[in-house]
Amino acid sequence: MSQSVPNIKLLIGGEFVESQTTEWRDIVNPATQEVLARVPLATADEVNAAVAAAKEAFKTWKKTPIGARARIFLKYQQLIRENMKELAAILTAEQGKTLADAEGDIFRGLEVVEHAANIGTLQMGEYAENVAGGVDTYTVQQPLGVCAGITPFNFPAMIPLWMFPMAIATGNTFVLKPSEQDPMVTMRLVELALEAGIPKGVLNVVHGAASVVDAICDHPDIKAVSFVGSTKVGTHVYQRATLSGKRAQCMMGAKNHAIVLPDANKEQALNQLAGAAFGAAGQRCMALSVAVLVGEAQQWIPELVAKAKGLKVGPGKDNPDLGPVISCAALDRVKSLIARGVEEGAKLELDGR
Repeated sequence: MSQSVPNIKLLIGGEFVESQTTEWRDIVNPATQEVLARVPLATADEVNAAVAAAKEAFKTWKKTPIGARARIFLKYQQLIRENMKELAAILTAEQGKTLADAEGDIFRGLEVVEHAANIGTLQMGEYAENVAGGVDTYTVQQPLGVCAGITPFNFPAMIPLWMFPMAIATGNTFVLKPSEQDPMVTMRLVELALEAGIPKGVLNVVHGAASVVDAICDHPDIKAVSFVGSTKVGTHVYQRATLSGKRAQCMMGAKNHAIVLPDANKEQALNQLAGAAFGAAGQRCMALSVAVLVGEAQQWIPELVAKAKGLKVGPGKDNPDLGPVISCAALDRVKSLIARGVEEGAKLELDGR
């Protein structure tokens, strides 16, 4: 095994540490198949250490004034803006999407960081006077404790940024498990978050696959889990996390349908169909997998095929229309789905294999 590629570190208690695991995975540039780095599948002890660090940090972080917590995210959004080009280049190299898409990925996360910087008004409770004779009621918003996030390969900047800034700004501490397929841009964002002033132990990162996900679901000191990914894994996470008494929110795969009526603006409809179906090589939760063309709109199929044929495919860094899918396994799956469609009687209008 060559030592020329860097090892991705864990973040535990404010320190970037080398994992003691014996299991590593290569992070591969999907456009070139070049190995960019190696990611560790963290040990049970390392997951426990990350949670313990978050639990300890919570004691002081929950007492940190709202304004002081929010101010960190003002600094953080500035750092993300200043490093946008570098972040996009890392994201494209490991994930495959075009540079333009990569910047969009980061920007949609940045919007949540901006929101976290203005958290004060959302932290307010309520007060109701005289709800019964001589009885007033009030509610207070209090942080839960250690929260965890499990994020997918398709938006390695946006989705982590949807999770930890909001959790941390509201006074929780966080353990993040990014996708083991493309954690490099996530780690760079984490470095910037520490630079912005997130204290030791408030944000921790562990890497891994199924066993680390299960450890997060089961850990008694983790109070809430947020997940984005496949329906199969999300269902498992939801059941396992709620079984151990956690709050869980799991956002999973979707099958999206477009219905095109004959009075639609043809050019606009076809452009939207092509963009929604093929953008990011189809690797979006909201990718369009089914289009139902009604009446005369069925005659537009040849023009849709022509649009698809005209799409430029290439390495994301060259900003083509679409880059590669994430892995060879994903490519094989796409090919098998095309083959199955044909076997089941579909008419293949354009074979991209």
